[in-house]
Amino acid sequence: MRLQNKIGVIVDSFRVGVKEGLLKAKQVGADGVQIYAVRGEMDPELLTPAKRKEWKAYIESLGLEVSALVGDLGGHGFQDRRENVWKVEKSKRILDLAVELGTNVVTTHIGIVPEDENGEVYEAMHTACEELSRYANGMGAYFAIETGPETAARLKSFLDKLSVKGVAVNFDPANMVMVTGDDPAQGVRTLRDYIVHTHAKDGIRLQETDPRNIYGALGYEPLDHERIARMVTDGEFFREVPLGQGAVDWPAYLQALQDIGYEGYLTIEREVGERPEEDIAEAVRFLRQWK
Repeated sequence: MRLQNKIGVIVDSFRVGVKEGLLKAKQVGADGVQIYAVRGEMDPELLTPAKRKEWKAYIESLGLEVSALVGDLGGHGFQDRRENVWKVEKSKRILDLAVELGTNVVTTHIGIVPEDENGEVYEAMHTACEELSRYANGMGAYFAIETGPETAARLKSFLDKLSVKGVAVNFDPANMVMVTGDDPAQGVRTLRDYIVHTHAKDGIRLQETDPRNIYGALGYEPLDHERIARMVTDGEFFREVPLGQGAVDWPAYLQALQDIGYEGYLTIEREVGERPEEDIAEAVRFLRQWK
């Protein structure tokens, strides 16, 4: 197996600000970057046309390209119809920025897709995603849902019900092994028609629990929410670890991506740890063994 995929890094994983993070991404040998664009330096509401051009020119001057923007708005994703008015509009503005910076992908969490397809939460999520899907499709772009909160099969069923494919998938293998227990390689095959971006992350599942205890859900309240919150924070349910040290079967997973013809980015995400720069540099080396 020989991979042709480019390697990306989430700039914010370095925890040093965007400009310094871009420099570090270049130093570790990344081809591209993903940037958080909800608030802070890259909030679309704060970037004038001139500033957007300045950022684009700076990124290109480093020999980097933008693989995607992060547009995760938090909360319960798009489960709450009342919140969706501003969230949908904010998501559109993030996509506008993405296109101006040279990418056509914005990754996001939409909330756990419920099993009940006839409920109000499912309908609220479907309505919001249908609007976003049409908007993205009209620009030749994608809002890419990150895998993990539900099984690949349930996510595919949800996506199949949208009229166009402007809402797609950001495949994160670690979220699957840490939370749902799904097999990433099989998940790739299940979602093959929707994968437009991936995160390179690894992890270990320590004990099984309802995904709602980890991601939360509208109308769901654990019996002992303080204990659940403590267990999530303390890493008693799962643990994110450096690439190659977790439960993701990387040869099988990468082979599955190759088998479906995926040619997009493998973007390294490191959300924990005391030495992010070293972990990310090692992750780049880990992935390059297949190139």
